[in-house]
Amino acid sequence: MNVIRSVVTGTGSYLPEKILTNYDIEQKVDTTDEWIVERTGIKQRHIAAQDEVTSDLAVIAAERALLSAGLDASEIDLIIVATSTPDQTFPSTATTVQRKLGITRGAAFDVQAVCSGFIYALTTADNFIKAGQAKNVLVIGAEIFSRILDWEDRTTCVLFGDGAGAVVLTAMSGTGNVSDRGILASRIHSDGRYSNLLYVDGGVSSTGTVGHLRMKGKEVFKHAVLNLASVVGEVLEDCNLSSEQIDWIVPHQANKRILDGTARKLKVSPEKVVITVQKHANTSAASIPLALDEAVRDGRITPGQVVILEAMGGGFTWGACLLRW
Repeated sequence: MNVIRSVVTGTGSYLPEKILTNYDIEQKVDTTDEWIVERTGIKQRHIAAQDEVTSDLAVIAAERALLSAGLDASEIDLIIVATSTPDQTFPSTATTVQRKLGITRGAAFDVQAVCSGFIYALTTADNFIKAGQAKNVLVIGAEIFSRILDWEDRTTCVLFGDGAGAVVLTAMSGTGNVSDRGILASRIHSDGRYSNLLYVDGGVSSTGTVGHLRMKGKEVFKHAVLNLASVVGEVLEDCNLSSEQIDWIVPHQANKRILDGTARKLKVSPEKVVITVQKHANTSAASIPLALDEAVRDGRITPGQVVILEAMGGGFTWGACLLRW
């Protein structure tokens, strides 16, 4: 059976120049490098310059992904940007990226699912490709979370950073079995009952302000490990694969304890989990493509391998994609 598959043909990423270490944060709030590393695994985060906006980060990551894919921007049919920190209320950050890349064809829009945003965007792009409505799609996760942090709240300000990552998805012919390259299965979920555990206390129609991020960390941790293990199990079942057949898990880089807990629940070796959280902290929708780009460029992820991407974020939202590289 001949089917259309969405194959990752290029990856790219960008981190702002400014680095804020745990020692720098010690000067701002009552915390220590030892405490942060022990509980989160984070050692530093990147902070966008005052004159940088989310689309600036997204464009650099996108250009690097296009170069990796060997494509010109004019060949892109669709741009999907996953972000919770857009340049403006409107227009979408995706249309701004489209303009900055010099693209005047196709379509562009944003997806907002917080830390799960890249999985939601990837799943959406895959469905456009499978429906024959796009051939080359630019999927970007980009965030400037430093602008919505309460820098006096030591429970949250140590956890997040800024960055962007991107992939190019290209339509290719497949046989319809799990030996195909590309996205083989994806699942996304949400449950709004838990929105009060991770949220921003502002908004256009509620307060007229941007607001600050608020989180109940212990409760989020418990839901994260359960939901992530569950959704990874779903995509494995969809493909009739076992956890032993996973070559790499590229998770949302929220907290090393969550990554370790999920791996244990799945009975996957920690050596198979790509971890970059120590370098850039939680960059929300940008964290999966940041980690993916690093693991591709340093040679860990190679053609033919089974790779799972997974994330959970505010909403709650969560999801996973299983693909063969």
